[in-house]
Amino acid sequence: MDFNYVKALHIIFVVTWFAGQFYGVRLFIYQVEALEKPEPAKSILSKQLALMAKRLWFGIAWPSAVLTLVFGLWLLHYYAWNIPAWLWIKIGFVLGLYVYHFLNQVLYTQLQRGVARYSSMQLRVWNEVATLFLFAIVFLVVLRSALSLLWGMTGLVGLSALLMLGIGMYKRLRKAKLKERQAQG
Repeated sequence: MDFNYVKALHIIFVVTWFAGQFYGVRLFIYQVEALEKPEPAKSILSKQLALMAKRLWFGIAWPSAVLTLVFGLWLLHYYAWNIPAWLWIKIGFVLGLYVYHFLNQVLYTQLQRGVARYSSMQLRVWNEVATLFLFAIVFLVVLRSALSLLWGMTGLVGLSALLMLGIGMYKRLRKAKLKERQAQG
């Protein structure tokens, strides 16, 4: 198969894998929040969200992770083991993304059993880890330079700080709305 076809397939499955990571953790957040609701909402929401998470996890996230790996290894074959430095760094980030995926598998398994070990706020922060991997990998692939990666990572640290600030603001806003509803009701 032509290099460009393999690369296109690799990119497609990277995109769907990231979609699975982003939406999967979002569903985990909703599952944790559903476990805090009174009955019958708790049972109804938990059952539906568990089904949605299962379909996403095994219908999109896992197949995409496997196919990303297959086409990624196929692409490495074209380099004939003359792998440039930027690609070794990218491989390191991708390995980190697989670790993130496996940790999400642990979260998925726990939540399918109705066990929530993290708060929805902690999972909101965890959800942003995929964003950090996405930025690092894309900047590295496009710029293909460790120095450019350094600048990109500096920007990434700034983005992370903004994300944390945004998450904190969102948390305060949710608390204020909850207090407002409690005062009204």
